[in-house]
Amino acid sequence: MRLRDAIEQTIRAWDAYERDRGTSPIVDYDCAPAPAADAASSRLEVLGRLTDLHAEAERNGDQACVDQVRAHLAYLGALLGERAPLTDYVAATQGCPTAGWSEDYITEIGDRARHALGDLDLGWDAATAERLDEIEGPVDGADAPELIRAAAGEMESKVRALTGTSTPYNLTIETAEVDAYWAYWLDGAGPDVRLRFNLRNAAFTKVRIRQFAQHEILGHALQYATYAAQGNVTWPRLLAVHLPHQVLCEGLAQAMPLFIAPDDAALIARVRLDHYLQLVRTELHRAINTGATATDCAAHARSRVPFWTDNAIGDMLTDRSADPQLRSYLWAYPAGIDWFVNLADNADADTVGKVFRAAYTQPLTPHDLTSLWPSGPSIGGPGAPVRLRKPPGP
Repeated sequence: MRLRDAIEQTIRAWDAYERDRGTSPIVDYDCAPAPAADAASSRLEVLGRLTDLHAEAERNGDQACVDQVRAHLAYLGALLGERAPLTDYVAATQGCPTAGWSEDYITEIGDRARHALGDLDLGWDAATAERLDEIEGPVDGADAPELIRAAAGEMESKVRALTGTSTPYNLTIETAEVDAYWAYWLDGAGPDVRLRFNLRNAAFTKVRIRQFAQHEILGHALQYATYAAQGNVTWPRLLAVHLPHQVLCEGLAQAMPLFIAPDDAALIARVRLDHYLQLVRTELHRAINTGATATDCAAHARSRVPFWTDNAIGDMLTDRSADPQLRSYLWAYPAGIDWFVNLADNADADTVGKVFRAAYTQPLTPHDLTSLWPSGPSIGGPGAPVRLRKPPGP
């Protein structure tokens, strides 16, 4: 385990360095809690260490270590000012290309989302999101933590049966108020999990309570605690959002209701809508990184999603182009949800069970997912040119 341990020691030192500076932490979840590490002296010191470790992993033929260190190197390079092409950067970090989906496919997924909303007597216009929240039943934020715990408890046995895990976890729920894209964020160490609500962005309804109980608690918390319980494994045990297991983690968590609550029409409508919205975000993600103007991207976003505000669209473009972490990480959401929605819709029960059991055993890369379901769709899209819709003429 010398190589694994050396990688973990280097990442802990890098994480301590970033935390001391007040910048974004590197470690998102620690599956092997250890005493605090001394901070690295600089990012360039970390770069040198990781470069040597990557060469050693390649010599040893240790693919898990190669994949993780390559992703760390790509992200560190971005922090140091490198501006790799989007497809190279995401391939190195998230483990999949940014080939994208065709306009026809995205429109088809949008039609499916609109049909699911139509079953709830909802139209498709500037007020759709607001009316959806009203139909779902608003919930006071003060009541949300216990309601989410209760909702997770109702579904936990189904998830454990599907995944084969009996690992316990300890959940703490906190609130924060941060000027950031996220509404919910989960981190932790070993069996101890912290879920935070960002009160600037979090909106609670009865349906969202069920959705995020399945996403954050039964998806992420149970999964990460299970990884931490695996013991002396060969793979580096520090999870980060710029590593290639995020397609698995975010895809599975977003699509979870399709597997454990398929008869919950309101919740399934949320998943179908999220699938469409994530694919539209890929169009913006690719366009703003390949020379499109912000004005053209915004016009396209409005034509696709009439209820997105200018503020939301502006944040999407900024996050996906100017932030080195989010330029990588936010691709995991659409790539992951598309693959797992297709798994729910098109795979047989044996394949679904095999994927979920493997997904709760150790972090999987997009390559690992493809090996489990070879006939599944291309992760990151089959490939399509970026075509932005033009605003209507006068």
